[in-house]
Amino acid sequence: MRECISIHAGQAGVQIGNACWELYCLEHGIQPDGQMPSDKRRWAAATTEPTVVDEVRTGTYRQLFHPEQLITGKEDAANNYARGHYTIGKEIVDLVLDRVRKLADQCLQDYKLSVAEITNACFEPANQMVKCDPRHGKYMACCMLYRGDVVPKDVNAAIATTVMARRRFRKVQRAVCMLSNTTAIAEAWSRLNHKFDLMFAKRSFLHWYVSEGMEEGEFSEARVKVGRRRDYEEVGMDSEEGEGEGGEEY
Repeated sequence: MRECISIHAGQAGVQIGNACWELYCLEHGIQPDGQMPSDKRRWAAATTEPTVVDEVRTGTYRQLFHPEQLITGKEDAANNYARGHYTIGKEIVDLVLDRVRKLADQCLQDYKLSVAEITNACFEPANQMVKCDPRHGKYMACCMLYRGDVVPKDVNAAIATTVMARRRFRKVQRAVCMLSNTTAIAEAWSRLNHKFDLMFAKRSFLHWYVSEGMEEGEFSEARVKVGRRRDYEEVGMDSEEGEGEGGEEY
């Protein structure tokens, strides 16, 4: 048995989630009323205004979801992060967290993968939380936290034979989460900084955020912090120079 919780937030999140579940049903032969003996759905949808969620409540696949997990506010955030975070979003955040906790309590098992598969998957570009290719940088630090039926021998063997290839999953009682610090992240920060600088120089849309409780100084402070990525670039260049001088790799 596999169980996971799908959380869809905001207008786009709810619409994408609804479309995904319709596709899941078509691919796996699940009926619109959710009839499939071996299937369990952990699904929560939350947005600040009811229009999009109402489409789910009245749609063809409405019986797939429990009414308590369809959470809405009274008005939308108008695509404004500050409005959703500082004002109207606060009105439903506690309710959303409570409903998600209830779903989590119902989940008794995790996805099952082998030690080799979950280790290899951690290093694949498609599985990174930020859009960057770790093969283009150097790992400054790497922490892999395993749990479940995992022994050091299997971990050592998996790391020694790690390949950047996609593997098929099979049901075994193992899971892993990797925390890493790689200079490749500079690629993503560089793209983000460039786009931010262009918009902030013209104060584009700034008034919408300030009017909802944010201060202009918060944007400047955030830009300075993100700008510290130069440390990553310097480390990456130092590593490349060291290799060019004939340094031995380990």
